[in-house]
Amino acid sequence: MRLDKFLKVSRVIKRRTVANEACDAGRVMINGKIAKASTEVKVDDIVEIKYGEKMIKFRIKNVTNVVTKEGALEMVEMLENE
Repeated sequence: MRLDKFLKVSRVIKRRTVANEACDAGRVMINGKIAKASTEVKVDDIVEIKYGEKMIKFRIKNVTNVVTKEGALEMVEMLENE
């Protein structure tokens, strides 16, 4: 699944266009490398997103195209918030 779609489906970022903008600005990293919106994600990837001074970091636990709100919470495992 594409990174921008995963961020939207998992509800980490509410809109896919916002996910695209974050990727284009270089604020999203997968496994320590800056990622494009089209980067394919897989289970156990570590994703970091920088929001201004704040950073969120999570591990991908599940990749599913359609998910409920409750299921979205189970797609990621938060590792640390700075």
